[in-house]
Amino acid sequence: MIEYFISRMGGISTAVGLTDAKAFRAKQEMSFRRKPAGVVRGPITEGVLDLAEDCARSASVAGGAFKFTLTSPYMLARTLLDNHYGNFEALTMAIADVLAAQVADLPCACVQVDEANIPGSPEGAPVAQAAINRILDQVKAEKAVHFCFGNYGGQTIQKGEWKHLLNFLNGLHTDHLVLELAHRPETDLDVLKDIDPRIKLGLGVIDIKVNHVETADEVASRIDRAVKKAGPGRVRWVHPDCGFWMLKRSIADRKIEALVAGRDKYLGR
Repeated sequence: MIEYFISRMGGISTAVGLTDAKAFRAKQEMSFRRKPAGVVRGPITEGVLDLAEDCARSASVAGGAFKFTLTSPYMLARTLLDNHYGNFEALTMAIADVLAAQVADLPCACVQVDEANIPGSPEGAPVAQAAINRILDQVKAEKAVHFCFGNYGGQTIQKGEWKHLLNFLNGLHTDHLVLELAHRPETDLDVLKDIDPRIKLGLGVIDIKVNHVETADEVASRIDRAVKKAGPGRVRWVHPDCGFWMLKRSIADRKIEALVAGRDKYLGR
């Protein structure tokens, strides 16, 4: 999704040469990428980005209520080489403004912002929070934010703990959070009880970074442990940690079946 947004916004060139790649690698914080997704050469504009058309196309095949997702401005900004703004916050907020202008009337039940970079960079929380909130404040549908620790080539990219992001999470203008928890240490569950009660919780109970297909018992146990930590009535959804793009279709299908079976087992169905 990074390349999708970057390639459509104005002011960003996806023609990346050797000098650009070297300058990007010198930044260090995105060492898992050899090249930037794009180079910012002028003010960022909407270009040919049209989320209304994209969402309408999704609605035509969804067959019912669905969630529409977009990549966080903070994450997008981290993947760019900035040769125009000279200020990371200004770059991030410029991207946020472009996205915020397109989300108000999307024909979907829920708009979700995806962020896989801030969990490993809590020092960037103020900028990330402001940028994500700028988008969420324009959404009229249900609002969600998804966080994970990265899934680049099937590997975890970010290191960190959820406890360092508690204030950041509580300051988001969201209706619910979608959190990676299956591929995380047990201690990460402790933060759930301290997330603001106004925010509903979605639990990652399927590990998308391994080929192992969970059993229904494993999924039910993960749900049970998390619910006990979060408290009654807090958990509203269970889901995979992130997307299945690195897994074979046959494995992804079986993992989704395990998700449903484990949920039903937990609920006593």
